[in-house]
Order: sequence, then structure tokens, then C-alpha cells
Amino acid sequence: MFGSSFSGFGLKNILITGVLLLCPSSSVSAKSSNQWIDIWGSMPQLVESENLPPAPYNGGDTVFKNATLRQTVYITQDASTIRLSFSNAFGGSELPITAVTVALPASRAGAGSGAIKPGTIKTVTFSGGHPDFLVPNGAVVVSDPIKFQVKAQSVLTITLYLASGQAGQSITGHPGSRTTSWLAQGNLVSAANLSSTAGVASTDHWYFLSSIEAYQPERASALYLVGDSITDGRGSTTNANNRWPDQLLARLQKAGRSLSSISVINQAAGGNRVLADGLGPNALGRIERDVLARPGSGVRYALIFEGVNDIGTAPLDQVAQQSVGDRLISAYEQMITRLHSHGIAAFGATITPMSGPGQAYGEPEREKTRLRVNEWIRRSGRFDAVVDFDMAVRDRGNKTMLDKRWDSGDHLHLNPEGYRVMAEAVDLEIFERFADGVDRYL
Repeated sequence: MFGSSFSGFGLKNILITGVLLLCPSSSVSAKSSNQWIDIWGSMPQLVESENLPPAPYNGGDTVFKNATLRQTVYITQDASTIRLSFSNAFGGSELPITAVTVALPASRAGAGSGAIKPGTIKTVTFSGGHPDFLVPNGAVVVSDPIKFQVKAQSVLTITLYLASGQAGQSITGHPGSRTTSWLAQGNLVSAANLSSTAGVASTDHWYFLSSIEAYQPERASALYLVGDSITDGRGSTTNANNRWPDQLLARLQKAGRSLSSISVINQAAGGNRVLADGLGPNALGRIERDVLARPGSGVRYALIFEGVNDIGTAPLDQVAQQSVGDRLISAYEQMITRLHSHGIAAFGATITPMSGPGQAYGEPEREKTRLRVNEWIRRSGRFDAVVDFDMAVRDRGNKTMLDKRWDSGDHLHLNPEGYRVMAEAVDLEIFERFADGVDRYL
């Protein structure tokens, strides 16, 4: 009958001037209560020259020519239907994707593994069944839906082949992956073990892959973390997935059905700032791309934990520090307003200690700014909830420094045990309190 639609991933009806057409479709029924929602993500950024792939995968005028790239990611929700996004946001030229597969890793741990379970391989297609896609510079491409079972806190392997490579040296990626990726010559997207291939190379970076979405029930929701290197996991263990967001995910998964359906999406990058571009776009600008523009009605929570790099790179004099503190507070206000306009609960986190021998961020004027900004975060009432990371991890005898037990050694980043303490500082009740989002007019 006219106006009805077929559900699932089969056929859809299109009515054009009285003629009913049946067309193959990878979309879902408009009446479906399910939604596409992120179950993994990383913040796309321009890859700095020192983080480009090693030779021969970087030929100077072309990157990843005739190269296979195998990457692993840590999934944050159970799902049975997924799709992948590849970003060319910072590419200086078109990104020619030739072939992609997904599979489960051979080992149970899986993170950073070059080996897969051959029986689990599935081919990834684009735009209704095409195996390849030429992504314009500045664009993102989303794959067709893939029937593929994944579990929260498990690893998924994505293998990508570029026949001609990407021209130039400007490519999109995420250098702070804390996860090993494997590179090999030729088309080996279905190879059982890339790490044993002749001429193989490895690098602890992600390239091109920007998100994994799942087709989830309406109750599913997502928490987006806007942060810097502390959230990105500097000081954590490579291939161990023990950043503080990973350890928060573990708590949510154990907390019961209402909280275990929350994805944790890490949109952080080392060196990132709120007020200025540098290592990635500034947070005030990228909140549109990294939170507000994400798919699904389940984009329900955002936690802002940034500012240390703004304070730490601003000049030491009192006038400059007064200015950066004032501007940070104004930027937080703007981010809260934008989040609320989309019905998203805005959580704020206090800036953790940054003082210690040899740590330039901890100069007295900068410490005054950190304390003043933290007091605003705690007392202003503008955030819907506050996570007091500062109080959780600071030294009890010297509040300007990290607790020695949790200091990675640079007096700024934490070790895995410190990241556990941070994860435990998040009161899980805030997710239940704001399960329905917030008033868009706040």
C-alpha cells in the first residue's frame, strides 16, 4: 500500500508522481525505534610530520601507496549491526579507499594485534555495495551497515587498503592511539596475520578511521569526552586500554542495564586547547563536529575536561594569566549553552594538578589561574554536574601536585592506577539523573 515501508535493510518504497518504486536500501524503516549511535570514536586531527607512517609507507609525495593498514579499536557497546566512518577532514587531497574488511582479532585481548580470526572477516562496502570510495578532502565517508556481532570492552580489527595512496603529506588521523597498528605492502585486507608478513612495519597511531556506529535500541545513549592528553591516555599502557575513559566504561558495564547501555566516546587529543588551534582544532570550535553533529537521539551527555594547555602555554605574567582564565570561563559558558541547546547534559571536570620539578606548567601565576578556574567550575552552578578530578588525584600534603602514587613522572599525566582513581571519581548517579537529557532552554 502507498506510504508504507519495509523494515530492516531490504527494500524501501518511493512514491514518485503516483508510481510506486521498490528500491534496494541500506537504510532502516522510518518507523523504527532504533537509532545509529557511536560505540567508538577518536578525535580526527591533522597528522604532524613526526607521526606520519614510516618508510616505505611514506614516500614523500604519497602516503600509504599500495599499502594495507590494520588497526584495532576498543568497542564500548554490545551491537549486532555496525558501520564505519573514515575521515579526510584534514587531507590535502582525495583519500582513495580501495578495500576494507572488519574481523575479530585472533587473541582474546586483541588490542594492537596484527592477527585476526579468518572465519570472522567481512567485507566493508560503501554507497550500496561498492568496495571502494574516493573521499574528497574535508569529507567523511560512512560505510554500508554490516551485520557483525561486537561486545562492549572487546576489540574490533579494521583493515584498510589504499592502492594509489593519498597524495601529499597532509592526512587525517589520531596520533595518540596508545594502540599498535600494522602496515604491509600490497592488498592484504583478508590476511590472517599481518604482523608476520615480510616487510611489515608497526606504528602506535590511528589513521583515517574516525568512528564506529551501531544500530541500537532507543534506550542506548552516549557520553562524549572533550579533553586533552590526560583523557587521550598519555601515561597509560599501550594496547592495555586502561585510560580513565576505559576504566569508566568498565564501571558503567558493571552497573546494570540502565548504565551499561551508555557508550563512552573519547574525543580527546594530546596538546589540545579550548581557545586556540594547535594539536587539533580548539575545543570551543570542535564541539560542533565532535559532539553536537554526532548521530542519534542518544547523544545525551558531554564532559568537558580541558584547559590545562591553555593555562600552561599562556605567558607567565599576571595580565596574560588573568586574560586566559577569564576567556576559559567564557568558553565554558558557550560550550554549556551549545550543549543545552541540543538537550545534552553538560558535565564539567576540574583541572588536575600540574606542578612539580621541571614542569613549566606549574609556575605560580599559572597555578593561580588553575585554582581560579577550578573554583568557577565547582561553584558557578553552570555545569549540570561537576566531576572533581583535582580533589581526587592531588597530593594531600601539597595540593598543587599530583599524588606521587599516581604521577606518571612528568607531574602532569597520570599512570594507569591514577586513571583508575579518576574513573572512580565520576559519580554514576549523574547519568541516571540526566537520562532524559536537559531542558533545551537552559
